[in-house]
Amino acid sequence: MTHAIETRLVEKGYHLPEAPAPAANYVPYVKVGQTLYVSGQISQRPDGLVTGKLGDSMSVEEGAEAARLCALSLLAQVKAACDGDLARLKRVVKLTGFVNSTPDFIDQPKVINGASDLLGEVVGTGGAHARSAVSAASLPMGVAVEIEGIFELE
Repeated sequence: MTHAIETRLVEKGYHLPEAPAPAANYVPYVKVGQTLYVSGQISQRPDGLVTGKLGDSMSVEEGAEAARLCALSLLAQVKAACDGDLARLKRVVKLTGFVNSTPDFIDQPKVINGASDLLGEVVGTGGAHARSAVSAASLPMGVAVEIEGIFELE
């Protein structure tokens, strides 16, 4: 039986990717009791990385789309951590979003809203979360956005 989160993903036109493999010496997630810590997920599509710098080569809307892609990767990691059972996701606790941006760019929260909005849409009331949205002078491989998350599991 398909869980409500996966049903809403499909209804909203989102595709949950396979959980991305780590790009360096770390694990994609760590479970401590009912808390799941997911490592930073970078902005990427099936055909490659979403790169760019907000305030220079990317618009806020393009940045928000990059953040949505990060949120989908976060959910993919949650699903992998729960042995394929996304129904075990009780709530999104906290996101920390990093935006590759110019020194004068001030709309990091609007960019990370792409991820927050998606999680609210598909997780429902359990998608409301604490959050930080900060600027970075650069991010790995030139990606536009990286987001890490903390989740509560059933």
